[in-house]
Amino acid sequence: MTHLLCLARFMGTPRRTCAMTQVLVEDKNRGGPGEIISPGRRRLSLLRFIGLRFLVCALPLLLCIPSASAYPVYDADNRGIARLEPYQATALPAGARLPLERVDLRLTGNRELDLPPPDQELGKMIAATLGKNSASFAFAVLDFSDPERPRYAEHRGDEVSTAGSVGKLLVGLALFQALADAWPDDIQARERVLCETMVTADEVILSDSHDVPLVGADGELIFRPLRQGDAANLWTWLDWMLSSSSNSAASMVLKQAMLLQRFGREYPVSLGKAEAAFAESEAKRQAWLKATLIEPVARNGLNPAQLQQGKFFTRSGKRLVPGFSSRVTVRELCRFMLRMEQGRLVDEFSSRELKRLLYLTEGRIRYAASPALYNAALYFKSGSLYSCTDEPGFDCGQYRGNKVNLLASVAEVESPAKDPKTFYIAAVVSNILRRNSADLHKELATDIHRTILRGAGRNAGQEPIEARLP
Repeated sequence: MTHLLCLARFMGTPRRTCAMTQVLVEDKNRGGPGEIISPGRRRLSLLRFIGLRFLVCALPLLLCIPSASAYPVYDADNRGIARLEPYQATALPAGARLPLERVDLRLTGNRELDLPPPDQELGKMIAATLGKNSASFAFAVLDFSDPERPRYAEHRGDEVSTAGSVGKLLVGLALFQALADAWPDDIQARERVLCETMVTADEVILSDSHDVPLVGADGELIFRPLRQGDAANLWTWLDWMLSSSSNSAASMVLKQAMLLQRFGREYPVSLGKAEAAFAESEAKRQAWLKATLIEPVARNGLNPAQLQQGKFFTRSGKRLVPGFSSRVTVRELCRFMLRMEQGRLVDEFSSRELKRLLYLTEGRIRYAASPALYNAALYFKSGSLYSCTDEPGFDCGQYRGNKVNLLASVAEVESPAKDPKTFYIAAVVSNILRRNSADLHKELATDIHRTILRGAGRNAGQEPIEARLP
C-alpha cells in the first residue's frame, strides 16, 4: 500500500501541493527501476489508502509530515518533500524555525555587486585565529550586513581543491538550469515537474552508504541508504542530495537533469526513450554531460577553472557516463552563494529554491555545529574526503585522515534569525592531517562569527550563544 506522506495544509491563500512523494521499494505498486510513475497511478493509490470520503471531509486538517534536514519545516507540503519526522518547534535550534516566507533572497536589489577587493585587516584578523594551521586552510568571507559597504576577505582564495560533496550544489544548479531552459517563462510548469514527477531509483544509485530519511511500512521513520525501486518526486531527490548528502540521490538528480536538458518539454520521457539516449556513443554521452553539468557554471557568471563538478557521484553513474575533473576554490564558492543571494543563479525562482533547499533545520554538523551560530539561520553544504595509510599508534578515520583529510564547507549566515542584523557568506577548505577536521571547522566558524561582529563595531555578546546544540 502506498504511503500518504504529504498532502495539503490550507493556511491563507491556496497553493500548489504535492500529494504523494515517496514509494518505498517494498511497495507492490512501485514502478520498475528508472520508471517515471504517472500521477494518475499515484492518485489512485492515494485514494485507496485514505478513502475518498475521508479525503473530502478531512482535507483541510491534514498536515504534511516534516523532514529531517533542510528546507523550511513549515512548508513541506508545498513542495512534496518527504518530511518524515514531525517536529516540535522547541526541539529545533533557534535559527532553524523560520517559516517559508522568511527564507528569501536579500540582494536582488544589488545585482551588480561582485566580490570586492579584499579587506586586508579583516583577512588578517581571521587568519590570526588559524595559528600554525594557516598553511592548511583556505577561506573566503563576504560580509554584506551593509550591502552598500560589503567587506570581503580571503586566504589562499584561488587554491584549487577537490570539490567533494559541495559539488552537489552544481548538480542542483544544472537541474534548475535545465528546467528554466525548457520553460523559461512558466514557473508553474517547472514547479509541476518538480512536484509531480516521481522518479524511481535505478542502478545509477550504486553504491552509496549515506542514509536518507524514509517512512517504513509501519509508518515509522527509518534511515537507510537508497535502494533500487525507491521512488520520490524530484523535490525529494533534491532534498536527499543536499540535506542527507546522498551520492545516490545526486546521481539520480544528475541523470534527470541530463534528460531534461536533452528532451526539454517532452520530459518526463519513457524508460525506453531514456535508455536509448544513454546507449549512445561514449563521446556523445560525455558531450551531453558537459552541456548539462559544466556549461551552466559559466552561463551563470562563475569560473569553471575554479568551480566545476564533472562527474556522477557513484561508480555506476561514472560507468554510465565517464566524466571530467571536479574542483573548487573558496573564492568561487563564495561567489556562487553571492549570486544565489542576488537571484542570479538561473533566475530568482531557481536561486530562491536552491537557498531554501540549503536551509538547515536539523543535523548541524561540522562548520554549522558552532554554538555561536545557534540563533542564526544557516544555508549550508559541506563535503569531506579522507584517506589513510598504515601508521603505528594512530587510529585513522573520518575527519582524521593521515594521507588526505579534506573538508570543504560553505555557509550563509543570517544572525540572529528572528531579527537579522548580520549577513555573511563563509567558504572554508582545510587539509590538516590527523586532526578532527569537523571540530576545526566548528571552531573556525565561531572565530569568524565573532570577528565579523567585532569588525562591525558590535560586541559578540549582543547575540546570545547557547552552551550546546540540542
